[in-house]
Amino acid sequence: MSLLQNKIDFVVLVSVERANSNGDPLNGNRPRTDYNGYGQISDVCIKRKIRNRMQDLGADIFVQSDDRRSDGFGSLSERASTTLGKIKDREEYARLACEKWLDVRSFGQVFAFKATGGDGVSVGVRGPVSIHQAVSISPVEIDSLQITKSVNGDPSEKRSSDTMGSKHMVRFGLYKIKGAINVQLAQKTGFTAEDAALIKECLRTLFENDASSARPEGSMQVYKLYWWQHNCPSGQYSSAKVHSLVSVRLKEGLKAPSAVDDYSITLAQLPGLSCEVIDGI
Repeated sequence: MSLLQNKIDFVVLVSVERANSNGDPLNGNRPRTDYNGYGQISDVCIKRKIRNRMQDLGADIFVQSDDRRSDGFGSLSERASTTLGKIKDREEYARLACEKWLDVRSFGQVFAFKATGGDGVSVGVRGPVSIHQAVSISPVEIDSLQITKSVNGDPSEKRSSDTMGSKHMVRFGLYKIKGAINVQLAQKTGFTAEDAALIKECLRTLFENDASSARPEGSMQVYKLYWWQHNCPSGQYSSAKVHSLVSVRLKEGLKAPSAVDDYSITLAQLPGLSCEVIDGI
């Protein structure tokens, strides 16, 4: 396997139809929006989905969700201490963590660490893969439904097992995810060209095996993945300039989009930089 040699930029267009794209626990689990009504999906949420896809594709990952634990460890601390043992050298600890877990050498991680002498310190790994929070192209409309939820209550309690609740969903939204892969950091963590190819596949299939009551099957979809590989480690152009090549505008005369076809999507070009355009599944 060869270390990544050329910088990579990417953009993903994601459509959301009658689904909760990313609930805000501080706002009744309503889909996240900014003060102007534009929908948001946090970078943490996107990375969680990428990690799940990494796991589906057979990679070892460090930050596993409870319902997807594949190694029996009950916490990150237990997983780290059992797997890495009693290593006392911080650089060796970081190197082995990157070698073992794909998400660590991709996104980075902070580990609690005891150095020789028992001093408690932390080991920080900076990952080469950076991802922005996703933002919708247009303001989104959110529908809310009142529902009843069945819960297990104590038989002695004088209340019904059915309780009232709410379910929130984005009526329709087209979101733009931006990201990049830094070569200098990739060489420090051991991130390879093969790892980059796996990240690309994770992005293309981002919502596979991700269905839930809040996100029914088919309600969230990767529409297009735009993938640029530069011809040098530092990149021919800045990530900001590359990401702006994908222009998405609401077609004239429309105010409330209800499908991807309501948008005009164009891809500009920069001299010497080609783009691979990939359809989602």
